[in-house]
Amino acid sequence: MDPILKVTDLSKSFSRAGKDAFYALDRVSFSLMPGEILGIVGESGSGKSTLARLITRQIDPTAGRIEMDGQDITALRGRRLIPVYSKIQMVFQTPLESFDPRQTLGAGICEPLRNKSVPKAERETKARSLLEQCGLPGDFLERYPHQVSGGQCQRAAIARALMCDPRILIFDEATSALDVTVQKQIIELLQQLQKEKKLAYLFICHNLALVQQFCDQVIVLYDGRIVERGTPDEVILHPQSEYAKILIHAIF
Repeated sequence: MDPILKVTDLSKSFSRAGKDAFYALDRVSFSLMPGEILGIVGESGSGKSTLARLITRQIDPTAGRIEMDGQDITALRGRRLIPVYSKIQMVFQTPLESFDPRQTLGAGICEPLRNKSVPKAERETKARSLLEQCGLPGDFLERYPHQVSGGQCQRAAIARALMCDPRILIFDEATSALDVTVQKQIIELLQQLQKEKKLAYLFICHNLALVQQFCDQVIVLYDGRIVERGTPDEVILHPQSEYAKILIHAIF
């Protein structure tokens, strides 16, 4: 089986006035297989969000290569990225910031298909169905972001990410702003959707205990580099790097 996503020697540096360039990500390589849940763990500033922004082509890498289904997408820009965004979508940390507060949830959820000129009735029917799959009544399409809870808003954000029938979902700390009970419900929803739709997940998180529960494989980032990789049990029970040992000790 070929990887659905392959990252090779990916690096990103940022210039600093009067100082040497700072590498937020330094020669990171990994593969994501179809249907796999890969956890990316590390403290704030380790490079997790930079990695997500590079993969989704929000920023350009300094070096390295990003392949999706065997296609090199490293240098794609503009309209050439439209097919890429049909395959990969992202769910962010703060649900309210995922939607325009002046528009209904339905408008935000339907936006990906509106941009493809899908008829209004068709996109609203699909949005209503996805909302229900994500545990919300279809009439939430008419609600505004401030009228729903954080957990409900995150469910709506997941529904929007599914509108283009992607093969990969990236979650950038998507459960960290939620309380423990709601977090558990969202994880159960993601597990259900992953099985039903055969999705691959890139699950970016600082919580190694949550990754142990949810992910098939895990990568530990420190200072922009991969310092540990393996199954969650391998990394937690038999850490090899000093940073992973410190991280695990702090959590458990």
